Amino acid sequence: MTQKTHLRRALCLAIAASLGGMFSLNAHAQAANWPTQVVKVVVGFPAGSSPDIVARLVTEPLSKVLGQPVIVENKPGAGGNIGVDTVARADDNHTFGFTTNGPLTTSPVLYRKLPYDVEKDLRLLSLAATSTQVLVVSNGLSVKTLPELLAYSKANKGALSYGSVGVGSGSHLTGELFAAQTGIDMLHVPYQGFGQVTSAIVGGQIQVAFMAPSGALAQAKAGKLQVLAVTSAKASASVPGVPTVAEAANIPNFKAELWIGAIAPKSMPDAIQTRLTTEINKILHSPDVQTKLAALGWEAVGSTPAEMRDRIVADTKLWGDVIKRANVKVE
Repeated sequence: MTQKTHLRRALCLAIAASLGGMFSLNAHAQAANWPTQVVKVVVGFPAGSSPDIVARLVTEPLSKVLGQPVIVENKPGAGGNIGVDTVARADDNHTFGFTTNGPLTTSPVLYRKLPYDVEKDLRLLSLAATSTQVLVVSNGLSVKTLPELLAYSKANKGALSYGSVGVGSGSHLTGELFAAQTGIDMLHVPYQGFGQVTSAIVGGQIQVAFMAPSGALAQAKAGKLQVLAVTSAKASASVPGVPTVAEAANIPNFKAELWIGAIAPKSMPDAIQTRLTTEINKILHSPDVQTKLAALGWEAVGSTPAEMRDRIVADTKLWGDVIKRANVKVE
């Protein structure tokens, strides 16, 4: 290599380093000066739903940190898919969203023509919060423990039915996973919402359901149903004294959690994504928000984008296998 070639190469490297430094400075400056307008947080579920509550717990302190209003816009429909698609299509650098796990893990398996691609169209910000589900039974069933439920099922083939909030929903797929791993025989009965599921199990029209802790514990406290187990891998602080399905049914790997995550469009610059993740996680890690979420049966997490991606990959495999094995189809 000649001296001229060495000089030319050194000059090129110096220019590249200089440009890289300029781009880095510009990116940091962009993040520091952001936002320049109202920040919109899209939630694909109705006001008062769990993802809506989590979003609103974050938006108020976030607006103070960012120095701009941060507003929630509810876009319910299609099991949360409409909200995720709205985020994916945003290109103003001032829109992100909160969603449940379904649109990111089960929808890509359930729907042939999904309007968004999780990997290609979205940036991940943070796995915000997780929650167990609660396995409950009707008082009319006269069982007090999970082993008693399994024994009843074996002795009374075809006698059990379980309710969910719709085909392909988390409560439906958890029931399918539970049935497959325990050998229990249950008929699936879909409803439009947890209010109807609750009425049906209290009234004895169905015998089993997988519910959110908040609704289940209120009904159990009133003596209207029995709580048998939680679906999380570990005992839940929000449901004290109740065993896990894994423990009670001797299924070591059983785990079926709900979670809520923050997402952004792929078009959002890296520096803004990083700033949003940092600020959201600070809020989620604050004692005040953790206490409020715990009271609702949720555990604040606040993860890195990579950790959220790992969770999506694992859950897509878990629920994809359940969907295929049970031949679940969404009309």
